[in-house]
Amino acid sequence: MLQKVVRSAIIDAPIARVWEVLRDFNSHDQWHDVVDRSRIEHGEPSSRVGCVRSFTLKDGNRIREQLLGLSDSEWKSTYCILEATVPLHRYVATVTLKPVTDGDRTFWHWESSFEAPPGREAELRQMVAEGVYEAGFANLRRFLSLGHPPLVIPAQAGTQGLPAREVRLSRYGGPQELEAVPCTAASPGQGEVRICQLAIGINFLDVYLRRGWIPGMLPLPGVLGMEAAGTIIDVGPGVAGLLPGDPVAYLCPEPGAYRSIRTLAARHVVRLPQQVDAETAAALLLKGITADYLLRDLGRIRPGTRLLVHAAAGGVGSLLCAWAARLRATVVGTVSSEAKARIAREQGCAHVIVAPDGKFADTVQALCGGADVIVDGLGAAAVDENFAAAARRCHWISLGQASGPLPPLDPDRLLHKSMSFSRPVVFDYVATPGELQERADRVWRALEAGVLPAPRIERFALAAARDAHAKLESRASTGSLLLVP
Repeated sequence: MLQKVVRSAIIDAPIARVWEVLRDFNSHDQWHDVVDRSRIEHGEPSSRVGCVRSFTLKDGNRIREQLLGLSDSEWKSTYCILEATVPLHRYVATVTLKPVTDGDRTFWHWESSFEAPPGREAELRQMVAEGVYEAGFANLRRFLSLGHPPLVIPAQAGTQGLPAREVRLSRYGGPQELEAVPCTAASPGQGEVRICQLAIGINFLDVYLRRGWIPGMLPLPGVLGMEAAGTIIDVGPGVAGLLPGDPVAYLCPEPGAYRSIRTLAARHVVRLPQQVDAETAAALLLKGITADYLLRDLGRIRPGTRLLVHAAAGGVGSLLCAWAARLRATVVGTVSSEAKARIAREQGCAHVIVAPDGKFADTVQALCGGADVIVDGLGAAAVDENFAAAARRCHWISLGQASGPLPPLDPDRLLHKSMSFSRPVVFDYVATPGELQERADRVWRALEAGVLPAPRIERFALAAARDAHAKLESRASTGSLLLVP
């Protein structure tokens, strides 16, 4: 669970004087008592975005932090921990100053989010809040009262790109075509935000793009990935409702999520509720919203609906089974192994068919007399079986093509049972920020209420994206795969 610490204070000094000290990323060993010594690595200027400070605390702990954003116009800086002997994982902090209007004083707002080892959350929140922030306020007041000479502020810093890494695809093909390389994350323009990404969702759509099945959607060289979660570094002009330091997730129709830092349109971004951490969000947002529109808009699932779900133990499949079972549908799932069958039953499947040979239609007919709704991620190999498993007026939803591209369907075969067919794209169901927010809220509520299970997550380093793709294509995975920058 993501931890958050927020502290504010009034400093009896003009904002320009306070900012002179705080904008120097290497000044804290001069005024903060907990810091013993500090240096900026590689001799870079301490105001250069992307620079790394390496410091030692007086208790012996060591920390390396990177400056992610610096704005002289907004008196704001954002930084993150790269490495630390203190167990503050994925720590991102933002310092913001505001002038106090009734006097020559300064309002200082300091906030951070991080993950902590189980059982140490309260201890580490207290350490950050009191040992770092509250002590920092007191230390800076004392430092300024001693009349130290002001520091020189270079103008117009904080608007440049940030060093980052991305997984680039230069040629369509297998997982071996994915390569991690350095890149630059541009500063946000009009209507954009820049996000320090903590977790990146992997979906089968990424595999289709990598194979070159939808070249118009990913020209080369390109970067895969449709969803991720993290913390906002900075925002561009015209962005409302989002601030640096906000925990967020996004679902974006333009690929490009396989990056450590990404700049993108704010209309694709939603703030995360306190109870949802970045990994859960990245594992759940796209798949949960997909389950939402499949069940509500296309399947129109009601008590007694006979729902056939292929890959019932997978990322979308397990969510469909759990949510449909709560709606009192009769859920029949297909899986490829007994191990996956156990998972499908745990998620609410009334009947599970282990079908490594791809044969399931006769069993579906025997169990419930045919399916009213079929959610098919198998594609080519399941065409004949789907027709045979369908009940009259069945609606067949083609969601994926794991076994190969779906061939054109003969309308007369649909006519035989008065069947209907659809092939939806999730982005058409979140076409506006309002639709995205509404569906995301429904997913978070379902998660909190226990309607949706907490996602089973398998993590890979960003540089190991090719291993993650190989695992997904092997059909050996269950649940959700994530890349962790």
